[in-house]
Amino acid sequence: MILKLYEKNNNPKDIQKVADILNDGGIIIYPTDTMYAIGCHALKERPIERICKIKHIDPRKHLLSIICYDLSNISEYARINNATFKLMKRNLPGPFTFILNADNRLPKIFRNRKEVGIRIPDNNIIREICQALDAPILSTTLPLNENEDIEYVSNPELIEEAFGGEVDLIIDGGLGGLEPSTVINCCEDEPEIIRQGKGILKE
Repeated sequence: MILKLYEKNNNPKDIQKVADILNDGGIIIYPTDTMYAIGCHALKERPIERICKIKHIDPRKHLLSIICYDLSNISEYARINNATFKLMKRNLPGPFTFILNADNRLPKIFRNRKEVGIRIPDNNIIREICQALDAPILSTTLPLNENEDIEYVSNPELIEEAFGGEVDLIIDGGLGGLEPSTVINCCEDEPEIIRQGKGILKE
């Protein structure tokens, strides 16, 4: 099922419909400010396990990221010092993933890694959904095989063709980007860019 949403003036009932799907343990595909992503309610273990199977990833070895509506409740899910908070405040919302030490409120599947990626995309669609859900959303990029056309992870119609049978809802927010987020590791004393993607970090 595809649902068309926009950066502004969405029907609140449509946003609530997506939040209800996530609350019921559903999996959705949605736009961000970088690439389309696949996600679920970040505090529900079973849909997280479903996503790991779809992507063929081992959560004990693969970093998992969450999307939050804003910085106000980050400390519920990750341990963060003042310097890192100020760095995030300068750059978010934006195309960045900040790796922080995970807090124990997140499901056990996160605690195997002890780290969590935090995203607050500059995309009103997913942030509105996050706000309606009143919880973080697990977020990971769509799987793409080496021989597949990258359009399959940027065009909503092709995304439905490839993944429609594996997820509960695909949100059409227009053509997606092709560049991943910039990843900054903030688990040590000094922040370190470990993947340069879209966006230039304001330090």
